[in-house]
Amino acid sequence: MIMRIIFSLLLGFTSAAALAASSKPIQIADNAPDSYTVQRGDTLWGISGKFLKEPWRWPEVWRMNRDQIRNPHLIYPGQIVVLDRNGPRLSIARPIRMQPQVYDEKLQQAIPSIPTAEIAPFLSQPLVVDEAGMAGSAKIIATDESRVLVGAGNKIYATNIQPGIPMWQIYRPAKPVVDPGTNEVLGYEAHYLGTARTLAEGDPATLEVTRSVEEIGKGDRMVPAAKPDLLAYSPHAPDKDIKGEIIGIYSGVGEAGANSIVTLNLGTRNDIEVGHVLAIYRAGREETYREDGGRKEIYSLPEERYGLAFVFRTFEKMSYALIMSSSRPVTARDVVRTP
Repeated sequence: MIMRIIFSLLLGFTSAAALAASSKPIQIADNAPDSYTVQRGDTLWGISGKFLKEPWRWPEVWRMNRDQIRNPHLIYPGQIVVLDRNGPRLSIARPIRMQPQVYDEKLQQAIPSIPTAEIAPFLSQPLVVDEAGMAGSAKIIATDESRVLVGAGNKIYATNIQPGIPMWQIYRPAKPVVDPGTNEVLGYEAHYLGTARTLAEGDPATLEVTRSVEEIGKGDRMVPAAKPDLLAYSPHAPDKDIKGEIIGIYSGVGEAGANSIVTLNLGTRNDIEVGHVLAIYRAGREETYREDGGRKEIYSLPEERYGLAFVFRTFEKMSYALIMSSSRPVTARDVVRTP
């Protein structure tokens, strides 16, 4: 059920920003085919990349065919995507059968706009908590039978449990996320531990751990379990010049590539929103040149664009993005900006 909800979110096509046509002409990709048969595992982004130089602009080319395609985001394996180069426009030809079967359009068979597996846990689990949020969150002050650590099926006792909220997410505050350029604390990454349901309200309240991915103990915090927001994951570029940095790679690795998750020092205060596509640049370095023992000359090389990132969850001061493509390893302190 959760994955179906996530799937439906990723297939949303209601973003006003995504529907706004860009003034920049859409360019057809080099060696674009005249048609392509949709395969299982495809995404709209990937299919559009076969036809367009800017694959995030697929909402614009499908939108032009709305009379023909009632649900432009519901594309299924076996269908044939046809390119009209005059538009350019993408349309669906008569579907073929990949194997003998009854063809039906079930939600779980439709292809998503972007890869879902990598970001699914990030849609509903707590990720970033500010100082005010940590101060007001519920706190575990005792465990079942005074155990040091507990898991699924055990009772816990917590303060600050708001009445009328049946389910809670348990997390452990991690180290602060600091902007390396300004040293500003952007938030505290929450380390997700599991979920609990309220058995009896009070102060402290009694709860039962219903799911645990790690052991849970006294001092761990809790926030109300919220369903994923009904957000439209239609990709679109920001409508103004935005520039920031990649300040971290999720899971603590030094380098990342396509389908990796990165942390940006841009948030809602910078007008970043879900669905924004940002280009990734390697910052230009200084290069020293000396000719035949002459005077040393120092040159600043230009930034070099090498990838694209898709913002899928935002907070006030920071956000998470999925690397959609990269021609070199992504590292912290690389630049992101409006493409």
